[in-house]
Amino acid sequence: DTFRRNCMLTEKRRRIILDLLDKEDTVHLKDLMEALQASESTIRRDLSLLEEEGTLIRIHGGAKRVYSKEFEPTTKEKERSNRREKECIGRYAASLVTKGETIYMDAGTTTLRMIPHLEGKDVTVITNGVQQAHLLADYGIKTVLLGGQVKVETSAVIGTIAQNQLQEYFFKKAFLGMNGVDLSYGYTTPDEEEAQIKKIAISKSNHAYVLADSSKFAKVSLCKVADFHQVTMVTNTTKEQADLRYRMAGSIRLVEMDA
Repeated sequence: DTFRRNCMLTEKRRRIILDLLDKEDTVHLKDLMEALQASESTIRRDLSLLEEEGTLIRIHGGAKRVYSKEFEPTTKEKERSNRREKECIGRYAASLVTKGETIYMDAGTTTLRMIPHLEGKDVTVITNGVQQAHLLADYGIKTVLLGGQVKVETSAVIGTIAQNQLQEYFFKKAFLGMNGVDLSYGYTTPDEEEAQIKKIAISKSNHAYVLADSSKFAKVSLCKVADFHQVTMVTNTTKEQADLRYRMAGSIRLVEMDA
């Protein structure tokens, strides 16, 4: 009975830890000790086991949530969030494109906002985004849609065929979406196949940009795409996370929000 009771308490503590991480992204050891009325050694043991299970990452003085594939929101869900921020970021990103350039445009709701602002620039766009290709065609922009498997949740073309085709191109600039932006763990995304496409796009471009509103800050997903210093991030300044630490760690373009 004592053993069963201890197991139940252990499971309850770990559920509470994960619930707190769903709300806060990052939790601190002292706060967990107070909330769970448990010793430091007990909490550290819980965090170690949860890290082994792949549900969190231990950091100095606490833990950070890992956002795995199961937690990835659909395109429709992403479309409803942070619309104003995405519009400002997309418009700014489009202003970085010079007339006549060949660029890569990743699938994602923020890169989609670039398209209306590319009209008349005589650019060629390589993309793995089905929605991107459709809208680009509507605006009369020369477009190459990669072939391969379409991922239902994000309307992104993924897989070996797409990767091999992407290897054949070179871009002046690449514009990428991302799920997580973190100083320690860099740029991350939940899906290994999408991560591979993003990595190739970065390697084949003269300059790569990640378009990420500040809700993506301090989040870590399953698959690493790049270190923080490898690309330039275009983000908004509506949250305190877009602070001096991020600016010092890598190249960053801060987009002022419309009044």
